[in-house]
Amino acid sequence: MTAVRHFLDAIKFEHTVFALPFAYMAMVLAADGWPGWPTVLWVTLAMAGARTLAMSVNRLVDRFIDAANPRTARRHLPAGLLAPWQVAAAAVVAGALLLLSAWMLNPLCLALAPLAVLFLVGYSYTKRFTWLSHWILGFTDGIAAAGGWIAVRAAFAPPVYVLWFALTVWIAGFDLIYACQDVEFDRQHRLHSVPARFGIPAALATARACHALTVAAFALLGVMMGLGWLYWLGVAVVAGLLVYEHSLVSANDLSRLDIAFFNVNGYIAVILFLAVLAGRVA
Repeated sequence: MTAVRHFLDAIKFEHTVFALPFAYMAMVLAADGWPGWPTVLWVTLAMAGARTLAMSVNRLVDRFIDAANPRTARRHLPAGLLAPWQVAAAAVVAGALLLLSAWMLNPLCLALAPLAVLFLVGYSYTKRFTWLSHWILGFTDGIAAAGGWIAVRAAFAPPVYVLWFALTVWIAGFDLIYACQDVEFDRQHRLHSVPARFGIPAALATARACHALTVAAFALLGVMMGLGWLYWLGVAVVAGLLVYEHSLVSANDLSRLDIAFFNVNGYIAVILFLAVLAGRVA
């Protein structure tokens, strides 16, 4: 049980809240209401498997980098609290859960699951060769929305692309902010990020642009799906939270970055899901 607790803490399992509400949101929109308990169950298991796979691989791939970085040296693998084989075994189990869940949903979900695995495993390597890694991470997390939609309809449609784009730029935006902590380390170890390549002010400006696009994409989604006034109220609240998030950090002061990254973005994900639910009845 100690190993399990260490593992769940290592992969920050509670941060599944960042992606899971978007899968639910896509299901509700695709079904034009409640999609049914079996679909909800298998999508939930698929999302849990996908994120556990991605984070397990990320911790394995980055364990030597984490050991060299003073900010991350106390993570579970560098600190010896977990063995690499334990994390690798968890990744295999999580991948199997993802594939099983996709199989239980429909043939299209199963056919696309290996492509999703490619992104879930591969994105951890991208910062070794491109500063576009922030958007690749966002695109990978956006698979949650695509998966929720095709789990219901077994087909793609224009609204899911808008939702996928919104999630891509939202995740990329706060990853740009988070990456500002490691500018000097990334430069010394030839790791690629926008802050390391272009500087912190440029990274924060790019993050603001990404989050402006996020709000615009959710506005477009509301128009396309004919969502009611409660949805628009939720989008307005989210826009305010994004403004607040950016007010917490500056090029000269990143001391409140954890508040911006974890708390505010967790609220945003839940509020948007509730806004979609409310928008369907208002």
